[in-house]
Amino acid sequence: MPPLTRWHLRTALLCLVLGLTATLLNALPAVASAWFALALAPIGIHLLVMGWATQMIFGVAHWMFPRAGKDRTFGSAWLGWTAFWGLNVGLLLRVVGEPLAASGRPVALLLAGSALLQLGAVLAFALTTWRRVRAA
Repeated sequence: MPPLTRWHLRTALLCLVLGLTATLLNALPAVASAWFALALAPIGIHLLVMGWATQMIFGVAHWMFPRAGKDRTFGSAWLGWTAFWGLNVGLLLRVVGEPLAASGRPVALLLAGSALLQLGAVLAFALTTWRRVRAA
């Protein structure tokens, strides 16, 4: 298993645990408050969708899709790591930004930066994987 795949899969599992924890905390009546719900609900969703599901897909696709070219590579290492770091730094900015947004602070640029990093990660993943999607 290539190192990039291991990083994606381990980080995905960490996001699964954190996302389910955030969702569980949000569901507990003793813990939940209006601010807590506003802060934790989007964090849980982003950790589960982008952190766990998307990252798991990226890692498994990187590992299992047919290798491209005569040298049978996994694709551009630079683009692969760009996808990994863009996805995770964007996710981290989202995790930091949502509680700030729930407390009324102006964080539009932070959340926009998060979204742009994640969009860049998706584009990098698509570019490095495109050649590997082909007929057998």
